[in-house]
Amino acid sequence: MVLSVPHAGRTYPAELRAALNVPPARLLPLEDRLVDMLALAARGDESAIVATRPRAWIDLNRAEWERDPQVEADASRQSLPRTSAKLRAGLGLVPRRSSGVDHIWNRRFTRAEIDERIAHDHRPYHAALAALLRAARSRFGIVILLDIHSMPRLAGAAPPSVVLGDRFGKSASDRFVAAAQGAVIRSGMTVEINTPYAGGHILDTHGAPERGIHAIQIEIDRSRYLDADGAELGAGATRTIAMLRRIVTSVCDEAIPGSAAAE
Repeated sequence: MVLSVPHAGRTYPAELRAALNVPPARLLPLEDRLVDMLALAARGDESAIVATRPRAWIDLNRAEWERDPQVEADASRQSLPRTSAKLRAGLGLVPRRSSGVDHIWNRRFTRAEIDERIAHDHRPYHAALAALLRAARSRFGIVILLDIHSMPRLAGAAPPSVVLGDRFGKSASDRFVAAAQGAVIRSGMTVEINTPYAGGHILDTHGAPERGIHAIQIEIDRSRYLDADGAELGAGATRTIAMLRRIVTSVCDEAIPGSAAAE
């Protein structure tokens, strides 16, 4: 088992702050706020990788080609190899919008600046994650990546507490998704599969069930574990950590029966 937390970074470089068109607090909706604390609290002996750079600096769950001409001065619509729904929505490799704010930057960045972020942050994260997955698969013959995120409360009369994504069956075996789903339900929480979040670049890049590498994205409703202000851990954090731990042990036991008991 490998745990990945790519969107909870809270270390905002001075260069980023100087380029902001809004107060830094307006970037908080881009964070998977404090979900890294849940993941690390739920972690046992599993490997984990946690990004400390914020998503506003560079989004590790976007492909390198998802570059926004409204963010990057040297990019153009014509030069882009393709587009994506997230890129069109302003949530590309370097986001240009946050909740309620269409343009978070006071200038556009150069290609060299974006290339530097890719070289120093994006590629090293993916290289380190790939190395952890290779090592686990080499040792156990199989490995499951849990890519852990948080989400705003979804609309509807009974929104799910958790959304599990497997790229509609492409990044993980159904049995591991079912094990995770059962763990959420046994924790007294509601769960959806692939709706509205099916996973992104991390699952596309690292999930390879045919090679024994299974990748599942976990989105957790922030209102389940944050306080009323959405800034710090709240009363629900302990229960959410227990739910996440139950997912880990259930999926591990599905992969190697008896592993949870041995733990």
